[in-house]
Amino acid sequence: MSSSLLSMALRDNQLTLSTAEQQQLLDYLALIQQWNRVYNLTAIIDPQEMVYLHLIDSLIIAKHLIGNRFLDVGSGAGLPGIPLAILNPQQEWVLLDKNSKKTRFLTQVVAELKLKNVTVIHARVEDLTSVLPFDGILSRALGTIKLFVESTEHLLAEQGIWFAMKGKYPEEELLELPSGFKVKERLALTLKGKVVERHLICIEKH
Repeated sequence: MSSSLLSMALRDNQLTLSTAEQQQLLDYLALIQQWNRVYNLTAIIDPQEMVYLHLIDSLIIAKHLIGNRFLDVGSGAGLPGIPLAILNPQQEWVLLDKNSKKTRFLTQVVAELKLKNVTVIHARVEDLTSVLPFDGILSRALGTIKLFVESTEHLLAEQGIWFAMKGKYPEEELLELPSGFKVKERLALTLKGKVVERHLICIEKH
């Protein structure tokens, strides 16, 4: 994996990481490639695509996150949680997935990259109860926004925010948002270096 490619992508998207943090990101992608042969973690395997569609895609939401304690639901290969935890070592991150193969991979990533601010939990989100509430709950691949907020409502702090990462603007999904929830912010994101649609929908309790 090319360090110059990552450096260029970070620079183009106004993201600043130390040399050590950039190396952690590269080591993370190398682990994805290594484990992907057996565990089928991602369909995106081209190095350039991985840098932009895994790393940069996760990191560009960082400036919109509010709080110190975050939950990445349906984390899968660790996206967006792992890149965001590397960028913000002062934040506490919990990565949740119901797939045991994926949580085994995530546990290995946390150990190899020495990520002291990351906890991995293998469970269904509905069964997760014995944890402190979160300032922010994120989802990159957990179905509809309605499913996302309803299944995690018991885990959000009183003033917390849901962050739903979407490609195209999810107009129909937002029409199905139940009462008790309201959209705080709708953000169209720019991922420089790739022509893709990206949106971040921020939702709070109403």
